[in-house]
Amino acid sequence: MELSLHRLRMLRELHRKGTVTAAAGALHYSASAVSQQLAQLERDVGVQLFERLGRRVQLTELGTLLAEHAEEILDSVGRATHALENAQDGLSARLTAGVWASVASGLLPPALTALASEHPGIEVRTRELAPEETAGAVRDGTLDFSFVIDYSDYPMPWDPALAREVVAVERLHAAAPTGVVPEPAVSLTELAEHPWVLAGPRSHFGRAVRIACQQRGFEPKIAHEVEEQATALAMVGSGLGVTLVSDLGLSLLPPGVDIVALTEPVMRRVSIAYRAKGTPRPSLRLVIDAVRAAAAEKGLGASATLP
Repeated sequence: MELSLHRLRMLRELHRKGTVTAAAGALHYSASAVSQQLAQLERDVGVQLFERLGRRVQLTELGTLLAEHAEEILDSVGRATHALENAQDGLSARLTAGVWASVASGLLPPALTALASEHPGIEVRTRELAPEETAGAVRDGTLDFSFVIDYSDYPMPWDPALAREVVAVERLHAAAPTGVVPEPAVSLTELAEHPWVLAGPRSHFGRAVRIACQQRGFEPKIAHEVEEQATALAMVGSGLGVTLVSDLGLSLLPPGVDIVALTEPVMRRVSIAYRAKGTPRPSLRLVIDAVRAAAAEKGLGASATLP
């Protein structure tokens, strides 16, 4: 019997999530692709792993047994990878990272350029996800590590299965159409009467900005709800409202936008999250160090603290 690690990972997610659709979402595949791979796994092992209950697929007793062993097998693969990296004179590894737009454009390029120069055997591949999705993808094994955020007015709940290390601390700024806010610095309260362009309340950023405004006594008047920071800034540049933008997000700035400092700081931490079992892989440690160095070069050093 030959067991595919790829299919075992899918079986593990079905066991964890309970449905093929949820497992597919966690692994970023279609439900039909996961179903096909699980059917092949059943043929590979030659016993019934699943049974249908209406429209749901449920693990049989043997399926549950294999899923429990899949946890151990996949953990062992991770430990073996770690051990091999430790044993190498010249480090070679491939890592997959979860990123979002401002990190991918503002922080990762200088970090990976420096890493490639010093450790050419380490390859980092990226997958763009919403910030609120990246931690779950690390926990589920889809990603080796991800960037996550934590706001001064909205600390994130944390999964004990994950470890995180702060790599940068950003300040948020007001972004307004050119000439609309003539002062060099404003409070959030002074922006209360302006229309806002903001992500929805289910996103970390959208929720954090709403909480910051509420704590200062007002609800932002949302004229346009958009999820992408670049889209929000483009709408600001067209005169459609104001928003907030982080230090790294300034790399996405279009024409027609003024950046105005906030008199009451709103900050956020950028961290790298990885699975907490054991010590980080040597390759991951080098990536973290490279990202921290790149952040420090931009004045976003991780030693800064949130207010």
